[in-house]
Amino acid sequence: MDRILGFIGSGNMGQAMLAGILKSNLLKNNQIIVSDLDEQKLKAVAETYGVRTTTDSRELAARADIIILAVKPNIYDPVIRSIKDVITDGKIIVTIAAGKSIASVEAILGTDAKIIRTMPNTPALVSEGMSALCCNKNVTPSEQNEIKTIYESFGQVEIVPENLIDSVIGISGSSPAFVFMFIEALADAGVVWGLPRAKAYKLAAQAVLGSAKMVLVTGKHPGELKDMVCSPGGTTIEAVSTLENEGFRAAVIKAVADCVKKAKEMNESEEAGLCLK
Repeated sequence: MDRILGFIGSGNMGQAMLAGILKSNLLKNNQIIVSDLDEQKLKAVAETYGVRTTTDSRELAARADIIILAVKPNIYDPVIRSIKDVITDGKIIVTIAAGKSIASVEAILGTDAKIIRTMPNTPALVSEGMSALCCNKNVTPSEQNEIKTIYESFGQVEIVPENLIDSVIGISGSSPAFVFMFIEALADAGVVWGLPRAKAYKLAAQAVLGSAKMVLVTGKHPGELKDMVCSPGGTTIEAVSTLENEGFRAAVIKAVADCVKKAKEMNESEEAGLCLK
């Protein structure tokens, strides 16, 4: 790909994406620029990934063809304003933050800007990310495919309408945290019953990885795969019964619902702010 890709921000999500892109060999190190105000962070990024770095986001925005805004939602607006006058025709702005709508970015850059809203997740670090993306009207199909290709370099991608992005946040954007908690709980239980902690983590994590792969590869309903493990009167159905009695599914569904509601609240707050401008 003959493009210069820029990351404004070098936090966990940005570095996860950066690592995944470089592992795929889609772009060379010298085709990527990372900016951050934290010079120590930039030094670590340069040493770890061998990419170009700068403390000047305007310099990055002027040189990059595709600009990924990998900063916290609360500083999106000042960052976008700081680079606005160097965003020339043809540059693509990519967002990764919850609560930052395409309209909110257009309100600063103008309705002619090419904007793609995305929601990746941290498993991008190991090339197993799950991302969703949606584009504004100025992004051409070939440009959409270009960004999709970048995101596919570190995992799977789905194109969704913007009104479903909040649901994506609950199901895949935030859910790695839930899965890590589940793995930790499984391992803790293993330790209670005598397993060394390192072995317990490996057993739990591989079980989760393998189970997820079965869903994706076989195409079978998760309930059917669950039933395959549950022998009549056996150990697994005993544990499944306990999880049902303790409200396992209900807790997961409520957690996702609360996550989606929070994302919608952030969007509504952003839209209210736009109306007041």
